[in-house]
Amino acid sequence: MPKLSVTVITRDEAANLAAALDSVAWADEIVVVDSESTDATLEIAQRYTSRVLVRPWPGYVAQKNRAAAEAAHDWILSIDADERVSAELARDIRALLQHEPPAAGYRLPRVAFHLGRWIRTTDWYPDYQLRLYDRRRGGWTGEHVHESVKVDGPVVDLTHDLQHLAYRNLAHHLQTIDRYSTLAAAEMREAGRTAGWLDLALHPPAAFLRNYILRGGFRDGVPGLVISLMNAGYVAVKFAKLWELCSHSTSTPPAPGAAGSSKSS
Repeated sequence: MPKLSVTVITRDEAANLAAALDSVAWADEIVVVDSESTDATLEIAQRYTSRVLVRPWPGYVAQKNRAAAEAAHDWILSIDADERVSAELARDIRALLQHEPPAAGYRLPRVAFHLGRWIRTTDWYPDYQLRLYDRRRGGWTGEHVHESVKVDGPVVDLTHDLQHLAYRNLAHHLQTIDRYSTLAAAEMREAGRTAGWLDLALHPPAAFLRNYILRGGFRDGVPGLVISLMNAGYVAVKFAKLWELCSHSTSTPPAPGAAGSSKSS
């Protein structure tokens, strides 16, 4: 009967961590790797496990792989501090681990809580995440953003949700869009992508139509409309930042008094 290690990486997650760890208290082991938190994160983690490691932030992929390497068991369930394993998902995982699982990894449907409801429309659902895996057959890969687990072998989808409390409010949502669009633009630039007016004119409205019409955002009323607009806005900002990187990475401001100055003579 395989044993399970739950891994969590943290930085200043005192507001979220206890609920996340409560949801996996049934696991054989919990490993927390913290990036030098300045709040009560460490004290909370130490109430749940003695396996708490503090180290500088090396990036998402390196930190999550380090957490898996610190685990005592080969089957890893990786969650973030703002996620919760639902009771139904916990039952599925425990039943699966009654015997050696046949697949190398398992994807979990993730549902987000935002604007007062669980969102099961738009691009947000089902947001499948490969989080349960055999570390002997895979690990975390990726660049600046959207890190993911890759495994050598079959992958199976589970049924019940991993719950995600991604945003406190719209202001937090906008802050996250700003941060992740910067990372995404840098990653696209490094991959050789460029952006022009067609990208800015076409991709954002296409994203809105996909979210709101094709993926049913309209069924969630005003929250569905807001999320569809925010998702389209993320696409717009991402391509605008990519355009800026491509067009102005070496530009310098004109000297005072140079042609084109807006100051009148």
